[in-house]
Order: sequence, then C-alpha cells, then structure tokens
Amino acid sequence: MTATEPKCALSCPIFVFVICSKSNRYRGGMGTTGSSTRPSTEPDTGPTTDFSDAAPRASRPASGTAFTAAAARAAHLLVDTEPVIFSDPLAATLLGDRAEELLAYHRLHGTHPVLAGARAQAVCRARFTEDRLHRANSGIDQYVILGAGLDSFAYRSTSTRFRVFEVDQPATQAVKRELLDTAGITTPASVTFVPVDFEADRLREQLVQSGLDPFRPVFVAWLGVTVYLTRKAILATLTDLGGFAPGSEIVTDHLLPAELRDAAGNSYAEAVAAMAAEQGEPWHTFLSPTAMATLLTDAGFEVVEQAGQRDSVAPELWRRADALRPSALSALVHARIPARPGM
Repeated sequence: MTATEPKCALSCPIFVFVICSKSNRYRGGMGTTGSSTRPSTEPDTGPTTDFSDAAPRASRPASGTAFTAAAARAAHLLVDTEPVIFSDPLAATLLGDRAEELLAYHRLHGTHPVLAGARAQAVCRARFTEDRLHRANSGIDQYVILGAGLDSFAYRSTSTRFRVFEVDQPATQAVKRELLDTAGITTPASVTFVPVDFEADRLREQLVQSGLDPFRPVFVAWLGVTVYLTRKAILATLTDLGGFAPGSEIVTDHLLPAELRDAAGNSYAEAVAAMAAEQGEPWHTFLSPTAMATLLTDAGFEVVEQAGQRDSVAPELWRRADALRPSALSALVHARIPARPGM
C-alpha cells in the first residue's frame, strides 16, 4: 500500500463518503420558516457516520461534502483527458492535508461509473453556472454562492467585476478560511463571508445585513442541494430568493425522477441513493423539468433555460477518450426575476 493509496476497498464508508458528493447542507432548510424541512414522519435512519477525519483536525466541524465536491473538481484535471470541461486549479489546494487520500480514490478507480459520474456532475454544473455568470451583457455584479463550501471562484477569477457573497454554515466557513490561510491564498476585499444558521436565519435578510444591495440584481448559484429537501422547502427557499431585485438570476440543479433517467442515471441513483440513506443523508425530492419550472414560476421567477447534463456544455466537450459520459440523471435550470408591474 502506497502513501496515497486509500486504506479501504470500494465498499468501505470512506469510499461512500467520496462518491456521495452532493451536498445536504441545507437539509434543515434555508431559514425561511425557522423549522427543519425534514418531514416529521421520516423514519430514523440511524446515526450518521462521522467523516470528520476527512478534514484537518482543526477543521473537523466542516461539511464533509464540501471536501468531496472539491475533490471531484480537482480530480477532473488529474484523471480525465482533454478536453477539460471545467478547470478549478485551486480545488486540490483547498483539500489541505487530505488531498492525497481523497484524490487517490479517483486516481485508482477513476473509471468506476459512480466516481466518473460524480466528476461529470461536479464539472458540468460548475461550467454551466460560471458561463452564465460571466455574460458581459447581464450587468450583474453581485454573486451569491449558497453552500459555498470550498468553491474557489473568488480566489481564481481574474475579473474585478463581482462582489462575492459566500453563504454557508459558520463551521464550514471557519475551515475554509483556515485552509486559505494555510495555502497562502489571500481573501480578496470583494469577498464577504455570510455565516447562516439555515434553520433560524432568513437568508435574504442576512445577505442584506452583510452588505448586499437589495435594489440591484444579484446572481445566485444553488447547486447540489434540492434532492435533500422536501418540495415545500425548495419552494420556500426559492420564494425567499424571489424577493431580490428584478433582473436577478439563479442557476440551480435537481435530480430527475426514475422514469426520466437513462440506464446510467438510474444505475448511479440506485448505488448512491442507497448509500446516502445508510449514512443518514436520504434523497427526498426528484423533479421533472416541468415541475422545477413550476416551482420557479410560483416563486416569482421566469425560466430562461433548462438543460440536461449532455446539453449543459458544448457538444465538443463530450468527444472524449476517458470515462466521462453524459447521463440523464439531473438537470440544470437558469431563471431570472422579471420586471414587476409599475417598476
């Protein structure tokens, strides 16, 4: 066994941790109701496995899924061949002293359909989001990242256009700031950390108190979350976000119901959903594009674009010799708040 080789096989809990990379940080809701979004009738799934060792000792309160999502983005540059779908050169750095172990799974088992699927999910949604964020004609210069985790946009972007609001739980933010400091990465003055208790705080109010201008449009990224929420909680969050200024935009994603998934999507879902439930992180909500569009419309948005994984990036990016393949597992949606009557 080498220094970078994982200490267990594909069936061990740490491997489950690595591949279950969709964040459930908002399973408790976004603070719009002040109560948990988990249904009261949901059965107890048992204790959640402690994956605190996936972070440095001083960082153990951090969300483990922040590390696994970053590992998937980092592994894309190490395991997959060109063309690169999304380049996050800081992702490996922000994994800290756990980088070798977390990335070793992708190096040794990178062709495994679940690991390859996790990388495809991570890089496609990131590319889709940042391509739309960077449109020169939008006029938006306020960027809110919900569940920012180890997102590195603010630290690798050469643009001075955006004021970035990183929203997350205080513990996860403390870990990120420690990792940035250890890596010698300076936090730009344009970055504001917005610590939020998602079960008690009102998201929009917290953002305004942190300096966001509510009278100017904002771009919101909300990725890897909705499957862990009830439909009611998703609508409550979108409704809160729908109170931003007209012209504001959002990109979010959602898992498709089984009847809309292809064989690869169903295989991924069957493998990962079962393991996620065993770890106390059950998947709750699967939405068709029509159902997601309805939720957005009810919250005050108008849908601009919807895309499956294959259509979320340019066709030439799927001309590949590696294990990355598009699957019908999830979908992305880009929406905006239209002008209101009388405005």
